[in-house]
Amino acid sequence: MTRRFVGVLLFAAAVALAASVLLYQMLIRRAPAPTAAVAPAAVQLVVAVKDLEVGSVIKPEDVKLADWNGAIPNGAIMKVDGKDGAIGRGVMSPIVAQEPVLASRLALPGAGGGLAAQIPKGMRAVAIRLNDVSSVSGFVGTGQHVDVMISGNRGMQGTVAKTVTTLEDLEVLSAGQELKKDAENKPVMVGTVNLLVTPEQAEQLSLASAMNIQLVLRNPLDREIARTSGSSTKTLFEGGRPDLRQNPSEGAEQPRAPRLSARVVKPAPKEVEAPPAKPPEPLVMEIVSGTHKTEIKFTGEAK
Repeated sequence: MTRRFVGVLLFAAAVALAASVLLYQMLIRRAPAPTAAVAPAAVQLVVAVKDLEVGSVIKPEDVKLADWNGAIPNGAIMKVDGKDGAIGRGVMSPIVAQEPVLASRLALPGAGGGLAAQIPKGMRAVAIRLNDVSSVSGFVGTGQHVDVMISGNRGMQGTVAKTVTTLEDLEVLSAGQELKKDAENKPVMVGTVNLLVTPEQAEQLSLASAMNIQLVLRNPLDREIARTSGSSTKTLFEGGRPDLRQNPSEGAEQPRAPRLSARVVKPAPKEVEAPPAKPPEPLVMEIVSGTHKTEIKFTGEAK
């Protein structure tokens, strides 16, 4: 009995093994032959041959076509020349060597290079002549944000300094140096700062330039507009806040009229005129002559 049971088990194992071998071979025959991995085709993009500075115009020797195997950057330029090419367009933000040239970093075709290509539509660039002190000792640079502060004489208040509310948080397009360098690759120092403003702000800056003007450097992340009341030489010694009105009496609080009491005031009694004095009664004298009587009155008045 035991030998027969062992024989059955061995026979079943042999059949299962044979079936597994046959199934495995059938699956191998039906499986497709492995193919070599297809490498993605390289795309040619326009890359910078050297570092390109802001304000420069791309020339043929500045860019080239190069193979790009990774993901294509958004806005990448794929032509060196032509309508949508990179040559002849101004650089609006720095581009390093071997970096793809993106349309977002270039000015529009035909806009050229320099400062004008960086001015957005509807905005203006205004140049202000400054010295080292008024320009925060040269710390005002391209891309910084500044406030404009003016100072002048205001009569009795003395010299008054005021931050112009409408001229706060202005972006600096260029300051302290030109966008291009000289033959020795050194920045050319100039005494002007170009600010990006609206047409209305350009008019206000034109009026402010007739007075003493100073730029106040601020954190570019701080976009809050500060509304100051200004400061004057008079308040530096006396304290308090200056009254910047042209006529200090204008707008001043007028003295209030005295409040009337609710108590009823009796009118003063009128003087009673004395009645006119009565004239004295006349003195009557009777003269009797027989049956005839005569009366004579004496009033005492001269006749």
